[in-house]
Amino acid sequence: MTEAPPHAPEMLVIGLTGSIGMGKSTTARLFAEEGAAVHDADAAVHALYRGKAAPLIEAAFPGVTHGGQVDRKELGKKVLGDAAALAKLEAIVHPLVREAEAEFLRDARASGVRVAVLDIPLLFETGRAGQVDAVVVASADEAEQRRRVMERPGMTEEIFRRVLERQMPDAEKRARADVVIDTSRGIDDARAQVRAALSRLLGR
Repeated sequence: MTEAPPHAPEMLVIGLTGSIGMGKSTTARLFAEEGAAVHDADAAVHALYRGKAAPLIEAAFPGVTHGGQVDRKELGKKVLGDAAALAKLEAIVHPLVREAEAEFLRDARASGVRVAVLDIPLLFETGRAGQVDAVVVASADEAEQRRRVMERPGMTEEIFRRVLERQMPDAEKRARADVVIDTSRGIDDARAQVRAALSRLLGR
């Protein structure tokens, strides 16, 4: 009689979020360096804008695509500051992003990945926190956040203000997080925090 194979460890699914300029992308990279599989919602949206979502968005917002791809600047003019237009766009894009996430998680489980990270900018705002095993928030002090954001090409105070209006305040995100990664103290310190977080979360 052959012995049954050992049960594969359950995959830990982490939801990673953080407000603009808080170091979320860097934190995602640090998780990847520690062996986690990372799905980037922003990258998924970029891919959708070049493919499946483009004709749907053009139908809803005529004139925002060129050569079959969404022109993000033109789309921004149509939706920034317009709650109804933004809701229409999100109704198109969010289900497609979730399809991509589900496929990513299926592939990760099939590959025996132990930790999967869903990098979701609006994790709390879209009610996704309950769909992951743990929430990690990337954060920094307000002055550092502003410095990082205002260094971005094309950034203005008005754009920054509008983005912040859509996002839950950092203090509230920190309060609701399972783990907070403070990215204001440099990359080596953030890396140590990520390693400690993984050790703690995997030892649940």
